[in-house]
Amino acid sequence: MGTEPSQAIMKRCDALLIVGSTFPYIEYYPDPDEVRAVQIDVDGQRLGLRYPIEAGLVGDAKATLCKLNKRLHRKEERTFLNESQHRMRDWRDKLIQIEEHAGTTLKPAAVVKAFGQRIADNGILVADSGQNTELSARHIHLGLDNDFAVSGTLASMASAVPFAIAAGIAYPNRPLYGVVGDGGFAMQMGEFSTAVRHGLSLKLLVINNGMLNQIAWEQMMFLGNPQFACELAPIDFANAAVSMGARGFTIETYEQIEAVLDEAFAINGPVVIEAKVDRYVPMLPPVLPTDYARNLAEALPNTPGSTRIRENIENSPLVRKGQLTLAADE
Repeated sequence: MGTEPSQAIMKRCDALLIVGSTFPYIEYYPDPDEVRAVQIDVDGQRLGLRYPIEAGLVGDAKATLCKLNKRLHRKEERTFLNESQHRMRDWRDKLIQIEEHAGTTLKPAAVVKAFGQRIADNGILVADSGQNTELSARHIHLGLDNDFAVSGTLASMASAVPFAIAAGIAYPNRPLYGVVGDGGFAMQMGEFSTAVRHGLSLKLLVINNGMLNQIAWEQMMFLGNPQFACELAPIDFANAAVSMGARGFTIETYEQIEAVLDEAFAINGPVVIEAKVDRYVPMLPPVLPTDYARNLAEALPNTPGSTRIRENIENSPLVRKGQLTLAADE
């Protein structure tokens, strides 16, 4: 998760404002000995939970920030901001390379980008927990009037469909969209019938790679273990949607993306769009740390599909050329 420029900002900042967040991955925070931190949260028990702070403010984020804003003075020195914006442009160029790198098998980024381009200006997007969360965050660009919901506290799988139903009941006049993995949707697929029963015009993209992809990559990158017990039984999600009274579509090639999405989005009612994508696409952080690369090099020889996985990693703009080979030689 995150971006390359956001990691650079964290490493170079001299002050950190944490607003309503209990972000758990402490390795991505800046060095606490180098940074002065302030945290705002409506729950005082969360102050300083993940990161040492100099000042904690208990209160509503919007109201507190409005009061703090009045104490701020514009800084004329913009070097840090300008450098960060330049890094962000470079990062977006890398994402475009990922989205446009076709190859022989369907890559999920291309489908997610095309799906996101069709989201209405006032639409509500929900994402499940897993690789689909990363894909949604990186390849869908939302506007000021959009809302985006994920399971931010518990990272619970199978949350996307219930979230979408709740959003549809609460905001009946706003378009609904969802991105979910095959593992998460299989866990809560029957609940899609509730969306059908209530007539919610939910457009649900199911990323079907036949496995629990995030778990597989955590096994390999975090632990250095070969992928184990992550494969899923095949399910025809498009026909499952039809059996519940909705419409179902399948995307299997790049050539089908635009036409299928156009047809699906023209329907006034619940739709499942199943994208059968390459299961060997890597789930990589914005910057691949040396220890992660070393773990991957150790795990790959005994992982199914290791040749395809290695090829996709080496072709990724997020990985330095030859990084895996160097890690394996260490």
